[in-house]
Amino acid sequence: MTAAADRALPRPALRLLRHLLPHWRRLLPAAIAAAGSELAGAALMATAAWLITRAAEQPPLASVSVAIVAVRALALGRGTLRYADRLLGHDGVLRAVAGFRTRVYEALVPLAPAGTPAFRSGDLLTRLVDDVDAAQNLLLRILTPAAAACAVAAAATATAAVLLPQAGLLLALLLAVAGLLVPALVLALSRHAGHAERAARAELATLTVDLTQGAADLAAYGARGRAAERAGRASARIAALERHSALTTQLATAVVLLLQGAAAVGVTWLALRAHSAGTLPAVRLTVLAVLALVAFEALAPLPAAARRLTEVQASARRLADLFDTPPPVTDPAAPAPLPLDEPLGVTVTDLRVRHRPDGPPALDGVSLRLPPGRRVVLVGASGSGKSTLIAALMRFVPYESGSIRMGGRETRELRDFAGADVRRAITGVTQDAHVFHTTIRANLLLARPDATDADLREAAGRARILDWIGSLPDGLDTVLGADGAAMSGGQRQRLLLARALLADPPVLVLDEPTEGLDPETAAAVLADILDATRGRTTLLVTHERSGISAADEIVTLDAGARSLPLSGTRTAALPAP
Repeated sequence: MTAAADRALPRPALRLLRHLLPHWRRLLPAAIAAAGSELAGAALMATAAWLITRAAEQPPLASVSVAIVAVRALALGRGTLRYADRLLGHDGVLRAVAGFRTRVYEALVPLAPAGTPAFRSGDLLTRLVDDVDAAQNLLLRILTPAAAACAVAAAATATAAVLLPQAGLLLALLLAVAGLLVPALVLALSRHAGHAERAARAELATLTVDLTQGAADLAAYGARGRAAERAGRASARIAALERHSALTTQLATAVVLLLQGAAAVGVTWLALRAHSAGTLPAVRLTVLAVLALVAFEALAPLPAAARRLTEVQASARRLADLFDTPPPVTDPAAPAPLPLDEPLGVTVTDLRVRHRPDGPPALDGVSLRLPPGRRVVLVGASGSGKSTLIAALMRFVPYESGSIRMGGRETRELRDFAGADVRRAITGVTQDAHVFHTTIRANLLLARPDATDADLREAAGRARILDWIGSLPDGLDTVLGADGAAMSGGQRQRLLLARALLADPPVLVLDEPTEGLDPETAAAVLADILDATRGRTTLLVTHERSGISAADEIVTLDAGARSLPLSGTRTAALPAP
């Protein structure tokens, strides 16, 4: 199904279901097992009731032997099917949700970094975690119980109609009320609460992220108390919405129990009348009475499923907003292939970039030549447009005019290539590069999952971090803190450099790799970077002036002023706004 057809689906929940359908081969057996388990339970009770009543008549043992075997088989089958339902259901659902989470991450890639500010960090985290996890509820706690309830209701109604038509009609009517009308009422009453609860959870996540990541800033401005108070109000609102939803569900469950009692009384009364008239044997009377009770057992989860459906719809709508957000840069209809079998270079000519259509240019008239195999250092003060140039090179932001051409012996306009292909060819260490709270090995393998230990050590050695890794008790298996908290600033940047070198892109980009380091450490890191990238096509972006004399070329971006000569290199001027 195309993206346009996906957007044409009437409800976000159907779009969410579409993403999960590729796993139907694993999910269908689970649904069949769930329905079979409920049917086995109802059949077990009905068969046992028939057996007990028939045994009271003291018939020959041979006439009840089949029922005895059936009771044992149904008892064993119910447990086996219930186990298969749990095993197959959770296996299929977890695989489906894992695949769907990957789709969400893939939808985010074209939005970053220019498109993600439309979503606050805490709200984006909620969409990636809670809203994606709602797919589990859609499959396990909504569709599966609904399918099992339909199967049991249809079987119970058909059996009752065969035994006593008027009893089957009454049972069908009450089952329809309990299985359709009651969940519909719960759905209507919970719709607003479900949307409000999802929004409140997203707001609480946003406030929590602000409190944790911005604690120092809040304390400096004396706003920590007000921020905590806002988070407390959001938490209280979530609790109130949960109480409202729980009350609605419990009342609906009570109504289903009342309908179950009414069905048992009504069907038993009709069966007693037929038995008194001599048209219904006693064994059938008992079966009908028990069947009226057990038929409603499968309908008990439906009110809670209806409430969860409102939450799933809210989550699906928030995910649909994410999928429908247009990327800042669109790919061509027929992307050109990248010539990855030859060294690549990049040429920028008279580039103009705006972050907003009505805003001032972030870059204006910028030209830069990055030949294959050369290390070019781009120097400039903060705010001069260095990161904007990197974003344009990596196809994260569009350029209004000018040209960016990339290739080997023959070059093509950057717009002719798919964004994913460009980012495979031009990548490295960006300002938002992250060190994950896992081992050094796992952090490095992000760049190349099939790398051997020898590859990891080679990359670490070129980044001048291998000796430090060797001094650790667990070596490559040392667990780092969140965002590299267990490392010094220089060690963190060298680890990121090692990861970039391991990826081995045709064009290596290093954006402010010394950010936050003291001058002495920054100079040492820059010197190590230039040594490690010798002979590679490299663009090193920095505001540091020391430690870069070994570069093949140094270019200064200085807001249109003539660049200052730096000894030992040729310096070109890049006009900027």
